[in-house]
Amino acid sequence: MDSTAQKVVVVGAGIGGLTAAALLAHRGYRVKVFDQAIVPGGCASTFRRRGFTFDVGATQVAGLEPGGIHRQIFEELGIELPQASECDPACAVFLPGEREPINVWRDPVKWKVERERQFPGSAPFWNFMQSMFDYSWRFQQRDPVLPPRSLWDVWQLAIALRPDTLLTVPFTFSTVGDILRGYDLYKNRRLRTFLDMQLKLYSQTTADKTAVLYAATALGMSQAPHGLYHLEGSMQVLSDRLVASLEKDGGKLHMRHRVSAIRIEKGRPTRVSVTPLKRESEKGEIWEEACDQVVANVTVQNLVRLAGDRKMKGYEQRVGKLPPSSGAFVIYLGVEQAAVPENCPPHLQFMYDYDGPIAENNSLFVSVSRAGDGRAPSGKLTIIASSFTAVQPWYDCDEEGYKKMKERYTQAAFSRLKDYFDLRSDYVVHVEAATPRSFETFTGREQGIVGGIGQSVPTFGPFGFATRTPVKNLWLVGDSTHPGEGTAGVSYSAMTAVRQIEAGRR
Repeated sequence: MDSTAQKVVVVGAGIGGLTAAALLAHRGYRVKVFDQAIVPGGCASTFRRRGFTFDVGATQVAGLEPGGIHRQIFEELGIELPQASECDPACAVFLPGEREPINVWRDPVKWKVERERQFPGSAPFWNFMQSMFDYSWRFQQRDPVLPPRSLWDVWQLAIALRPDTLLTVPFTFSTVGDILRGYDLYKNRRLRTFLDMQLKLYSQTTADKTAVLYAATALGMSQAPHGLYHLEGSMQVLSDRLVASLEKDGGKLHMRHRVSAIRIEKGRPTRVSVTPLKRESEKGEIWEEACDQVVANVTVQNLVRLAGDRKMKGYEQRVGKLPPSSGAFVIYLGVEQAAVPENCPPHLQFMYDYDGPIAENNSLFVSVSRAGDGRAPSGKLTIIASSFTAVQPWYDCDEEGYKKMKERYTQAAFSRLKDYFDLRSDYVVHVEAATPRSFETFTGREQGIVGGIGQSVPTFGPFGFATRTPVKNLWLVGDSTHPGEGTAGVSYSAMTAVRQIEAGRR
C-alpha cells in the first residue's frame, strides 16, 4: 500500500459503502470502513436464529446478468459472483379478494401474455413503458452522472446522451398516473392497484406520484435479459465477498465502531469522530480518524446530522422539506417445509383491501427461502413478510405501548399469512418481529426508515440528491442517491462516486 495515497474513510458498511470501499482500495487508496453493526451488509445483511438464517431487509438481487452492475464490479475486483438462481416469476401478486396471482414472469413473452390476460386493453400503456425503459436503460448503460453538480459531471452526462434519449425528455415531469390517464386506464382499479403495489416496493410511493421514467426502469428490470436473482446461502454472501476484496487490497473494516461526526474544516472533511462499541451498554474512547475523502453510506437525514449545523449550504433545509419516509414492520418465521405450498414462488405480494393503504399489514411483501439454499435446516424454510409503516407512532409511545403495538402488528401479520401458508403450531419453529425502532438500532438509519427517498418527480434522477455533496471530498452513496434503492442501485451510486473521486485526482 502506497503510504502517500489518499486516505478515504467510508461511513457505513452497507452494500453501497462496501462497494465504494472495495473499488477504491483496489485502485490504490488507503481505505477504512466504520459501521456500528455486528455484521456488514446494512439492509442486505442477515441474522441467525435456531439454525435459520434470515435476510434483514433486502431479499433479492438485480444486476448479476452480463453487463449488470454487480457483474461489472466483481469483474473489476477479480472476484467470483455468488451463486444465484433466477426468480421466475419475479413476484406473484394477489389483489384483494383474488385467489389467482398476477405472475410477473421473467420471460418477456410470457409476461406480455399474462398482463394482457389480467388487464385487457392495457397493451398500449405497457408498450409505452417498454419504450421508455429501452431508451432509459441504454442511456444508463453509458454511465451518466445524475444529477450533475460539476462541469465534469455535466460532461459525463452530455457524452451519455443520444438522439433516442431525447425521446424521454417530454415525459420528464410525468407520473405513471399521468400516463394511465392518457391511455384512459386510470379508472382500471385492478391495474392501478397492481402498479401501486409494485411501485411502492421500488419507488416508495404510488403510481400517482412515481416519476414515469423511474417507474419504466423499476417495472422493466424483472424481465430477461435482466431479471431478479435469489442468492444461494443468504444476502450476506454479497457483502462477504466485497469485504474479502477490500481486505485483500489492504483496506480495513471496523465493525462495532460508530462515526458520530464528520469534521469539516475550510470546506472539506479532514477527520471523523469514531466511537468503539464494546458492548451494548459500554462505549470505548472516542478518537479522531484523519482522512482526505469521506464516503458516507447513510441516509441524507443522517448525513446532515453527521456534518453538523450549517455545514451543508442549505442542504439541511432541503432534507427537512422531504415528505416523511416509510419504515417497515417485518415478521420472520422459521417453519417446517410442509407449511409452504408446493411450487411457491420466491416472492409474493398480497393486498387485502382496495380501500386501505399499501401499508400497515393491509399489504404484505413476502419472501420464501428454497429447499437447500442454506437459509434453513433440512426440511425447513424461512418466510419473511414485511409491510410499510409510518415511523412516528413507534416512537410516540412508551415502552409498554410499544410492546403492545408490536404484538398487535405481529398477530395481524401472522393472521394474514395463514390465508396462504399452513401456520399450524406444529409447523412454526420460530417467530420474531422487527419495527422501525429495531431497524434504527441495527442499521443506524434515523428512525429506522427504509428504501431511500420516494421517486416522485421532484426527487428522482436529475432532481434528486447527488453523490457529490456541497462539501468538497464528501460523497453520499446508498439509496438516497440516484438511482435509488436495491443492491444494484446503491452499487451504481458507489461506482459513480468512485469515478468522481478518480476524476478529481487527475
